[in-house]
Order: sequence, then structure tokens, then C-alpha cells
Amino acid sequence: MTFTAVILAGSRDGMVDAVALAEGVAHKALIVVDGRTMLERVADAVGHAGADTVAVSANDPAVIALATRLGLRVLPPAAGPSDSVATALAALGTPLLVTTADHALLEPEWISDFLRDVPADADIAVLLAERGRIEAAMRDTRRTYLRFADGAWSGCNLFYLATPDAARAIGVWRAVEADRKRPWRIVRRFGVGTLLRYLVGRLTLADAVGRLGQTANVRAAAVAARDGLAAVDVDKASDLADVRAIIASRR
Repeated sequence: MTFTAVILAGSRDGMVDAVALAEGVAHKALIVVDGRTMLERVADAVGHAGADTVAVSANDPAVIALATRLGLRVLPPAAGPSDSVATALAALGTPLLVTTADHALLEPEWISDFLRDVPADADIAVLLAERGRIEAAMRDTRRTYLRFADGAWSGCNLFYLATPDAARAIGVWRAVEADRKRPWRIVRRFGVGTLLRYLVGRLTLADAVGRLGQTANVRAAAVAARDGLAAVDVDKASDLADVRAIIASRR
């Protein structure tokens, strides 16, 4: 399967991530894990999964310089991830895979499995991992979970914009981005009946994502990750320590 990919690595002006600061670098994408920066690791995984073009959305000069050395196309980021995706979609078109520079454990197989599992009629799809799989892969990890009738789920920072119609979902994506820590507020947008189903534990993940798509007039799908580690990114120092330990154990 041929596709284009964008790696989100933007930063707010004047702000340095706490993990990057502790590692003595200007941006998380520059943190070295087992001899390679996280940006290099992610770009390699995306490339080995079959991307014919890989771009990075970045504004930090050091990240831009590294991306250029790696042969990546550089795109300007917007105010937030969803708007940066809109910029990338306008520049690169579809099909477009979206991931993040702090996804240091990313494996080509996860991407290939994800793309194979996306329904043929979907305009946009998101990869999520069920809590049981995550905890089986990494004990004691702390993640943010969305709780539905069919389990608790965590995002994997992998999105697939399959058709140009996916652009219609950006506005909904922006709203989800703002309320990601308060899922009931997201569900409330679907009406009282759907909110009640969520509150009493009868709303499934697939139903919720489908309803999100309907609000944007797109066909949206949730895809279950086969490996719980797909939900592990580097948000804090403990995540980085875990990632380094996992990669060291593989070696």
C-alpha cells in the first residue's frame, strides 16, 4: 500500500517540554534513545512500513535541521495538532498517515496492521489499544483511558486519512483535542440519548467513533491495536525510562 506520512513535531513558541529540558535538548524529537533520536526512529518505522513520502511538521530550528538531514519534507505547524494535520493534508493529500515524533517504540508492523485493518469504506480511522493489552505489554504504566461498554481504550497516536473527505473531520478533531480528558463532554455533542448510554456504560467505542464521524459527515472507524505497546509514547520522564528499558531488552 502506498501512502504519505506526516510526523507531528511542532512546539509552542518559547516553550520547552519538561522531558526535553531534562535531557538537555530543545525538543522531544531530539531525545536520543539507543543511539538514535526519537524523530529518526519514527521516520524509519514509517518508511519501512511503505511510506513513499515522509514529512515532519516542525518549527524548532534544530528539529528542522535534523529533518532536512534525514531527507524529510518540512511543513509548518499550526496552533495545535488538529490544525497541523489540516495543513499537512492540504500540502500532501490523501491517503495520509499521521503520527507523532514522541512515538519512540513505533514499529513498521503496527502501521502495516493498522492500515490493513482500516475498513475499506472509511474516510478516516484511528488506532486505539484496549487497557488489558496495554497492561499485558507494560505493567504499571499510567495512560489516559476512554471508558466504553467494550472496555477502556487509549490512543496510539496513529491516524489514517484515507480520502479527501477526511478534511471535514478536522473541526471535530479539534473539539476532541480540547476535551480529550473529559470524554463525557465529547459524547454530549451527540445528544442526550447518546450521553445517557455513555453514562450507564452502554456506548461502545465503535458507536462513539461512528457518531463522531456522522457529526462531520464522514465515515470514521476505530481500529484495535494488536500490541498494547502501540499506546506508549513519551509524555513524561517515566515514559522515557520505560521506553529505553523496552528497547534495551529487545537488543
